[in-house]
Amino acid sequence: METLSQLEFQPYESYLRVATACPEVNIADVATNTTRITELYKEATAQGVALVVFPELSLTGYSIGDLVQQQSLLKQARTGLQQLAEQTRGSETTMVVGLPLQVDNALYNCSAVLADGDIKGLVPKQNLPTYGEFYEKRWYQTWQQPNTAVRVGQQDVPFGTELLFDIGGAKIGVETCEDLWVAEAPSIQQAQHGALVIANLSASPELVGKAAYRRQLVAMQSAKLMAGYVYAGSDWTESTMDVVMGGHQLIAENGRLLAERKPFTKDERLRVADIDIDHLKHDRLRDTNFVNKVGWQVVKTVVGTPEFVPSPHINPHPFLPTWENETERAERLQSIIDIQAHGLAGRLQATKTPYVHLGLSGGLDSTLAFLVACRSAEIIGVPPKDLIRTYTMPGVASSDRTQNNAVKLAQLYNVPNQVVPIDQLAHQMHKAIGHDGQTQDVTYENVQARIRTEILFNKGNQLQGINLGTGDLSEIALGWCTFNADHMSHYHVNAGVPKTLVRHLVRHITDNQAGAEARDILLDILDTPVSPELTRAAKGEIDQKTEDIIGPYELHDFFLYYLIRWGDEPAKIRFLANQAFEGVYQPEEINKWLMVFYKRFAFSQFKRSSLPDGAKVGSVALSPRGDWRMPSDLYNTAIWE
Repeated sequence: METLSQLEFQPYESYLRVATACPEVNIADVATNTTRITELYKEATAQGVALVVFPELSLTGYSIGDLVQQQSLLKQARTGLQQLAEQTRGSETTMVVGLPLQVDNALYNCSAVLADGDIKGLVPKQNLPTYGEFYEKRWYQTWQQPNTAVRVGQQDVPFGTELLFDIGGAKIGVETCEDLWVAEAPSIQQAQHGALVIANLSASPELVGKAAYRRQLVAMQSAKLMAGYVYAGSDWTESTMDVVMGGHQLIAENGRLLAERKPFTKDERLRVADIDIDHLKHDRLRDTNFVNKVGWQVVKTVVGTPEFVPSPHINPHPFLPTWENETERAERLQSIIDIQAHGLAGRLQATKTPYVHLGLSGGLDSTLAFLVACRSAEIIGVPPKDLIRTYTMPGVASSDRTQNNAVKLAQLYNVPNQVVPIDQLAHQMHKAIGHDGQTQDVTYENVQARIRTEILFNKGNQLQGINLGTGDLSEIALGWCTFNADHMSHYHVNAGVPKTLVRHLVRHITDNQAGAEARDILLDILDTPVSPELTRAAKGEIDQKTEDIIGPYELHDFFLYYLIRWGDEPAKIRFLANQAFEGVYQPEEINKWLMVFYKRFAFSQFKRSSLPDGAKVGSVALSPRGDWRMPSDLYNTAIWE
């Protein structure tokens, strides 16, 4: 893996920098509007934007009414369009603007794509609203024929609804306002023909509650299409004769809102965001239901895109999405616990198992498993004491702090707990296999882990019950579990929960559901260093700290998320981590632990291949029966080097 540190990554090749622009509007004043559009275009170019989208009919204003049939205005719009096209000469920024355009004997509400000094294409609006405050069929027609070419100045320009535009290798589709709001949006066909980003030129009036609905609509369309969506709404300086525009601007990527200009914002007329093209392609690649079609005309706008350093929205803790408020946060965390608990409850009811046997160590993972089991008891309708049996199994390296917390926690929940010391059993096993019992090697550690698991399975046989696994998703990814010991159980409630999330789940229960005494114990468990406690501690203290050995879990969870969820290459993951953890870890630290992660992940598949059943709770899971299948004998990391 030494070559990992030498991998090159050009971040701007993975991202498309896009922008929405909201110029002030002078109704039917093409010259002024052209000037304002040009100013914002230059600002976008200076920021390394590859695609900037302006509102619907932005050259003339949307609310011009019957003025749209004035030949002088139509001629001015064509002239303004050519002037804007000239502004793009020598630039790597593609512009999309709206204008009314006469083609033969009909008028069309068009979106024009401009780049490299030319008009690259014209896409007419397909769905014309004529209800409520809208009268578009009074003036415009829809295009229902194959693509053609129309003459604009000295150019024959592609015209039609089956057009896509190639910006540096990324295909772009264009739809206009109402096109998004109908049941069969044109962007569906555009995405199926390869468009990764949709530009929407809009003039959507503001109504009470409409901004929230529009925000949801844009985000959901980007999610359904696995696409970027760039929505540019008209400014409030449009005519206010019957309606008021708000200048709402939105940029979304695969269901996630990247940037927004809220309605009636006076300044900040440009919104910029970086769309991860690699991630969109990855999602479409793995979704075998995504329809791929061919046959549409694709027009190349620019060969490359501007070189820039992306500033994507990177959550350093991707398994912990940002929440708008505490209520939403609590609901999300509780839903995860309920998934775990209902999975266990369902297994218990299906197998008619009377007891759950659980090793309670005083650590975070076993604490979460215990609390989930208590929730399962509530679901089944019995008190925890009638369902759960816990065992605290101190060894030579066990700390007083963790063992005391484990015993007290069981007592506070009125759950039977049995203390089963394992020192003598471990001594006998060491003697049986010819180990000196003093050398603290892997064998020394694993003997203790396997004895504990053997006790739990045997107690399950003795008292009729199932052994509940406690290890988490992060440990499964890193192989930080002893094969056929804590790696094995009858059912595994934490299998889908990464270490960074375990802490938040325990904290949620601590803050919202635990009594005062239990809260004190849980807070101390939350404050306890993560440790397997398998090597001798001095004076009963924790001597062996997991993160000192394998690295910070917050980094490993970050690496895991981008490896499994997005299939990112190591160099890109390193780039993302450097951005997400800037000021927290030095680049050399990140690279060091990234190399550790890949090595451990590759070598640990044999453990994952024999995992017990467990509940999936998020988009990243490693069950060999579900989300992750790979050879158990991949004893190299060549694929990632």
